[in-house]
Amino acid sequence: QTGDQLDRGDGERAILDLFERLADEAHQAGGAFYSLLGNHETMNVELDLRYVTPGGYVDFADIPYDETDPLISSYPESERGRVAAFRPGGPYAEILAGHNVVMVVDDTVFVHGGILPAHVTYGLERINQEVQAFFQGTMTFPRIMESSESPVWSRHYSDETGADECALLEETLNALSASKMVVGHTVQRFGITSACNSQVWRIDVGMAAYYDGSISVLEIVGDEVRILQ
Repeated sequence: QTGDQLDRGDGERAILDLFERLADEAHQAGGAFYSLLGNHETMNVELDLRYVTPGGYVDFADIPYDETDPLISSYPESERGRVAAFRPGGPYAEILAGHNVVMVVDDTVFVHGGILPAHVTYGLERINQEVQAFFQGTMTFPRIMESSESPVWSRHYSDETGADECALLEETLNALSASKMVVGHTVQRFGITSACNSQVWRIDVGMAAYYDGSISVLEIVGDEVRILQ
């Protein structure tokens, strides 16, 4: 799952709790389930709450907090539980700190926005570790994650992807000895799409109620890629 479990809807706490349970159950069964970090997860830990719904505050209202904490007290009372939950080092920030920004499985790169050559040079594991440390409250947010070209904000491969973007993708994949990338972030209105001779697959189909998209899954078995609807 390529990120954006938070914002623009209610029931987020149930989603996060479900994903943690699925990860445990999959591991116990000999498999694995991974949910990646998207821009909305990083926004919440940065306390950028512009897309939180009223129900999103109610969901986390029972998270305990120190009423004398100046950061917490600077927010309206109705928002303080969510702030306590997601501030760096908060209980749900700690849960999300167990997740990655990017993963490479066999020859497929999975990420929310997109990986660029600069990210490969910086180091994918370094990106994961630094974002996780920020979520845990032990370092500042890494600068490489801040711009529209960050791994969780890039739309190079998911929106108006042309020859230049495909060349960038090919350079990135070659540097990682990978054959394809799977991204989310940009809603595809007519189902899962691919571009750049199937070197990128765009799997955000807006399944959330906010977008009312169709239920779709990308299945990769060996060299075969199949869309399930």
